[in-house]
Amino acid sequence: MKKFFILLFILLLKAPVFAAGGTIATYVIDPEKNAFDHNNKGVMYVEEKCYYAAIQEFKMAITLNPKKQATAVYFNNLGKVYMTIGYPELALDCFHNAVVQYSLNFEYYQNLAECYKKLGQAQNRLSYYKSNGSNPLNKIMVGLLYEQLGNKKKAVITFDEFAMSEPNLVITPAVKQHIQKLVYELQNAN
Repeated sequence: MKKFFILLFILLLKAPVFAAGGTIATYVIDPEKNAFDHNNKGVMYVEEKCYYAAIQEFKMAITLNPKKQATAVYFNNLGKVYMTIGYPELALDCFHNAVVQYSLNFEYYQNLAECYKKLGQAQNRLSYYKSNGSNPLNKIMVGLLYEQLGNKKKAVITFDEFAMSEPNLVITPAVKQHIQKLVYELQNAN
């Protein structure tokens, strides 16, 4: 009987080891998933108007996943926070990086053009983008800068030229929708 209890006692002591032996999980750190989570936390902080915390979360997301297309979203979000708190000079780099990371999102161009206007660089950048016509996406910036400078008619013409020359790009439907918005504004202004 004594041997039975000793054997039972030994088995009970070893039971957790045997049970855990088959279920030991390996933890893999996934920077892309973590970057996505940090971006989502940043968005929540923006909604709560906790801008410093949002900035830190967006920076963390960018650091974890610096060379992916999704990083453009993180840069854009960071730039919007900087614009909200009144730092367009910090936002400029963020919006530029967003456009470089993913150049087919119209919102990124809009934010960049607005930032140029707030910094007083819209006219200079318009000259730059007009002279650098080798990239068809530069027409988007030219149109947006015309709009920011108050020349909506030239903006519509420029956007229309872009839409006609690049009908199959992913960004073209957003440009066409923006043309409709500007035309509506021009018609109602008269």
